[in-house]
Amino acid sequence: MPADEMRSCPAGEIEKTMSESEMRADELYQEEILPSVSRTFALTIPQLPDPLDEVVTNAYLLCRIADAIEDEESLEPAQKTVLHDRFMAVIDGEECAETFGREAHALLSESTIAPERDLVANTARIIRIAATFPAPQRKAIRQCINKMCRGMPEFQHETKHHGVATLADMDRYCYTVAGVVGEMLTDLFCDYSERMAPHHNEMWALAGSFGQGLQMVNILKDVWEDLERGFCWLPRDVFDEAEYDLRELSPTHDRAAFTRALRTLIGIAHGHLRNALEYTLLVPPSESGIRRFLLWSIGLAVLTLRRLHHNPDYVRSDQVKVSRRTVAGVVLSTRATVKSDVALRLLFDLAARGLPYESQTQLTEDHVRGPRSVRN
Repeated sequence: MPADEMRSCPAGEIEKTMSESEMRADELYQEEILPSVSRTFALTIPQLPDPLDEVVTNAYLLCRIADAIEDEESLEPAQKTVLHDRFMAVIDGEECAETFGREAHALLSESTIAPERDLVANTARIIRIAATFPAPQRKAIRQCINKMCRGMPEFQHETKHHGVATLADMDRYCYTVAGVVGEMLTDLFCDYSERMAPHHNEMWALAGSFGQGLQMVNILKDVWEDLERGFCWLPRDVFDEAEYDLRELSPTHDRAAFTRALRTLIGIAHGHLRNALEYTLLVPPSESGIRRFLLWSIGLAVLTLRRLHHNPDYVRSDQVKVSRRTVAGVVLSTRATVKSDVALRLLFDLAARGLPYESQTQLTEDHVRGPRSVRN
């Protein structure tokens, strides 16, 4: 991608030359907004080596802008599609980022949290930073955002209170919003590290599964809050097998049947998180910062699954959220074992002990577009 494809104003306009102080102000904004839109990534991204941490922060915030548009309750599907198309035009240097940010921000309601509204308003700052990255990094980020913006409209019409039709539909949703991020990270990591580059294809094959495991945990944890917002990402076929009608989904309806279906989904998420561990172990031990970035997310996800498994009658996400003490335990234990594949596998087995488990195929774009996922 040419160097001028990610700039703040369209072709034909003279781009303002950024002074060093103005660029630093943009960088400070990026650093300061991250904890407001994601506590988890604010914890994990600083583990990445410089300058990879800045690139991944920027990429995550661009993804969050696309996601904020998708999640805005007051917008009709057609409006979201227009905004996503405009956002891609901004990334491609075909529309002014300042204009887009101002106009998109004006369309957001209070259903979008204030920090996300602020992020959308400051789209140009994030775009200006992205424009300074080398071409391979810009290409990886652009491909990820494009897949998200093109894929999310598929779910605007079919996903409301009653869930998605099948587990395969849930796979496609998870790939669209999270699997593509795993693929982007793979490209960024392998571009950064010559030692990691030979493992690109193996990591790419597991990247979608890495994203799905983390996304499924979020879906299960946040199911009741999502329901209040009018959304449900649970697969009806899995709940039908458990004799639970998602049309009756509520915190008080048939918790025994709900628990049966929940157990199945916990087992599937567990299988994907085991794939995520294998993904992480393809990272050379010398790249300990990248390993910690991945391991902390995986560890917190596994321990959240444990809380879901042991407390299936939860009615709020905070009832299954891991404690600060648990977060500290994940940090300390992975710091001590980060370079040992054997120790990390043992640590994962200990954290996942007692969880239901269903082995999962590697989740790729071709896989989610094909037949229903294989469940062994």
